[in-house]
Amino acid sequence: MKVDLFDFDLPQERIALRPARPRDAARMLVVEGADTPFADCGVRDLPRLLRAGDVLVFNDTRVIPAQLEGRRGEAKIGATLHKRVDLRRWQAFIRNAKRLRPGDRAEFGGGVTAIAEQRLLDGSFILAFEGEEPVEVLLERAGRMPLPPYIAGKRDTDAQDREDYQTMFAAEDGAVAAPTASLHFTPELVAALDEAGIGRETLTLHVGAGTFLPVKVDDTDDHAMHSEWGRIEPQAADRLNAVKQKGGRIIAVGTTSLRLLESATGEDGVVRPFAGDTDIFITPGYQFRAVGGLMTNFHLPKSTLMMLVSALMGRDRMMAAYAHAIENEYRFYSYGDSSLLLP
Repeated sequence: MKVDLFDFDLPQERIALRPARPRDAARMLVVEGADTPFADCGVRDLPRLLRAGDVLVFNDTRVIPAQLEGRRGEAKIGATLHKRVDLRRWQAFIRNAKRLRPGDRAEFGGGVTAIAEQRLLDGSFILAFEGEEPVEVLLERAGRMPLPPYIAGKRDTDAQDREDYQTMFAAEDGAVAAPTASLHFTPELVAALDEAGIGRETLTLHVGAGTFLPVKVDDTDDHAMHSEWGRIEPQAADRLNAVKQKGGRIIAVGTTSLRLLESATGEDGVVRPFAGDTDIFITPGYQFRAVGGLMTNFHLPKSTLMMLVSALMGRDRMMAAYAHAIENEYRFYSYGDSSLLLP
């Protein structure tokens, strides 16, 4: 399938540089079947838009300050951690990578250093952090929150982003990008959902920096999807299956939750426990096994996530929805507004 089929023009002023305040004040575009008009709602309308017995599935990954600025000798380099290899080693995308060779030591300030052990085929490096302190402690000292490039290219990361770019469900350290659909939730909204009889489950998918990599091929068949580590506990899988058996819908909050749910679900529609890597790439034609809906922000043109939502709702339907969102001044991307997709 041609990647250009998922392209659209987005005015720069539609890119949100800060989140809505309070978080649940964001707008939400409701997209249902082809014959149903689009509905301009708000995130706070979610309890009335879902049904008692439905369950929302959140990603409880916690974003770490995975953006590092440093030097290799006299040369400036930048590192964005992508995926943990083991306790002291991370795969990282390197800015100014031509100045870094295997065996070099990179210094990131605050006494934080790492050895570039290996250059991988995709151009990234394996960085081995030196010393005895946990890598998480080193990152808190030397790292910054890894804001997406479409935000970081327009303003500096600041202290407010440490709070803004973290969801209320964040519990498991390891993500280098936020599961941004969950950024809209507040304790007040969760209480309203509980009162409406809408359930909640969590899983863990450590979102990698590969989520921001552009699709550089002309055809989706030629795209190599990045892998990310995820986990669904056996008890959570059992509860999700019980919801489906009772006629409730599994509504993924974010594409990260959806991708892991679909990775863990067999052709029989049964959600199974999961612990490991997934590189699932969902494009139109994919037959969904687990989810009955998706809450998600508005995505980049020609991105794998634009392909995913088009697989769920149909390409023409999503292109029309995005045109509606642009015309009606919805805010796009990580700090932007939301959509509720109900096929």
